[in-house]
Amino acid sequence: MTMSIQRPEIVSQTFGDRADPAILLIMGAMASMLWWPETFCRQLAERGRFVIRYDNRDTGLSTKYPPGSPTYTFEDMADDAVRVLDDHGIAKAHVAGMSMGGMIAQNVALKYPERVSALTVISSSPLGVDASGLPGMTEAYREHSAGGGGVDWSNREQVLDFMVKDARAIASTLHPFDEKRTRAMIEDDYDRSGGLANATNHFLLKGGGPQRTVRDLRTPLLVIHGATDPLFPIEHGEALAKAVPGARLVRIEGGGHELHRNDWPQIVDAITSQP
Repeated sequence: MTMSIQRPEIVSQTFGDRADPAILLIMGAMASMLWWPETFCRQLAERGRFVIRYDNRDTGLSTKYPPGSPTYTFEDMADDAVRVLDDHGIAKAHVAGMSMGGMIAQNVALKYPERVSALTVISSSPLGVDASGLPGMTEAYREHSAGGGGVDWSNREQVLDFMVKDARAIASTLHPFDEKRTRAMIEDDYDRSGGLANATNHFLLKGGGPQRTVRDLRTPLLVIHGATDPLFPIEHGEALAKAVPGARLVRIEGGGHELHRNDWPQIVDAITSQP
């Protein structure tokens, strides 16, 4: 008897001219493609990039699994990224990942080096490198994060309130926090995704593949990191850049664990200057 395994649906969106060099954007835990703002994507496209953003499993319009029971691994998520490239007929792309997406992006570059022309890791940590000596999340953010355990993830207002507080907790210390714009985006994400309970599965995932280390990376690496990131302090970005010969580190002064629109010019410049 032959069993057929149904592949998950991974929903993506593109911006720009497909004749331009491609860049694949991978977002972090619990975050759909909307966390790569459309205007940010269009700015990359205007700089001569064919931009692809997509919904990770359990976010947005992609395949979802029962909360608390994900049947996939981080290894599967790396494979998902390459499937998105395949879906768009892209042989090789610049891969950029943020936070958990930065860990996935590192995995993609190590597992599929022939598919990755350049790697950008934003607000993340080095893969397969001893991070025990690096500072952990700030005490203030740890206290905020613990409050997530008391959220009823089926209650829209509770979820929205917590997610807005989370966005504020990881925001820039230099630029103003735009609560109205942030809440509107999170509302859009919640409604488009049909809720965010499934996305909590991201915190339960296992590796699922061989242990890889970014020290083996041979792809040009750009590290972008906020100097006041409360989730992955700047030392994580510094350690990542130090682990890869020739890597370039761009510090976002006052930057938190976010893509603040005031920092987009610096971020877009850095990304589009990659080979």
